[in-house]
Amino acid sequence: MLDFTYHRPASVADAAKIVGEIEDAKLMAGGMTLIPTMKQRLASPSDIVDLGRIPELKGIRRDGADLVIGAMTRHADVASSALVREAIPALASLAGQIGDPAVRHRGTIGGSISNADPAADYPAGVVGLDAVVETNQRQIAADDFFTGLFDTALEPGEIVTGVRFRAPDAANYQKLRHPASGYAVVGVMVARFGSNIRVAITGAGPSVFRAMEMEAALSAKFAVESLAGVSIDAADLLSDMHASADYRAHVVGVLAKRAVAAIS
Repeated sequence: MLDFTYHRPASVADAAKIVGEIEDAKLMAGGMTLIPTMKQRLASPSDIVDLGRIPELKGIRRDGADLVIGAMTRHADVASSALVREAIPALASLAGQIGDPAVRHRGTIGGSISNADPAADYPAGVVGLDAVVETNQRQIAADDFFTGLFDTALEPGEIVTGVRFRAPDAANYQKLRHPASGYAVVGVMVARFGSNIRVAITGAGPSVFRAMEMEAALSAKFAVESLAGVSIDAADLLSDMHASADYRAHVVGVLAKRAVAAIS
């Protein structure tokens, strides 16, 4: 690992000032991706801006009908939160399936979605639950936030401060877990908001995406049998040493049916 200058700002404004003034500075949340990447010398930022001492970025609260989770809230805290379990049990379940205990007690929701790993769990939760990502500059709808492989709509110097979720009528997250890393080989979040159905897929493609044909079929009739004959095109899915694109397409269908069955 190469030398770098370490910063621990006490406010979002201070953190934004540092990354705005230093071109090669990197923000660090839990460090679950940045630190290993630096150890392998795949990244060598001149400055690290640790967000861990900023109290305004932590915590879970209700805001009217919405559930707001601070960007530096750890996965384990989301999984165990009584507020989350009451408002959106599927989100607590998703958080409890991330990685392993060490990752869940260090990794954060803001760090996860800002990194936008194609196999991460939270992107499916954010998109599937029609969340809004709040930053120090604006609010970004979930459908507009994830833009590609490890890529988001965040501008240079923009910092995620929290994620705002509205509670669905029902939701469920199903995952084919990689046995070593705990990442999603495929993950599917199905959420029902009245007649509006959202189906978000992670792990299968370069970025999280919505299964529009599944959503249309389930909007007409929310039942497992509605997904019969509805398939995902494997052409744009990932193939790697863990699973082929065709296999991932098949698993999406299996997990979507399981999620619908769990909440029908």
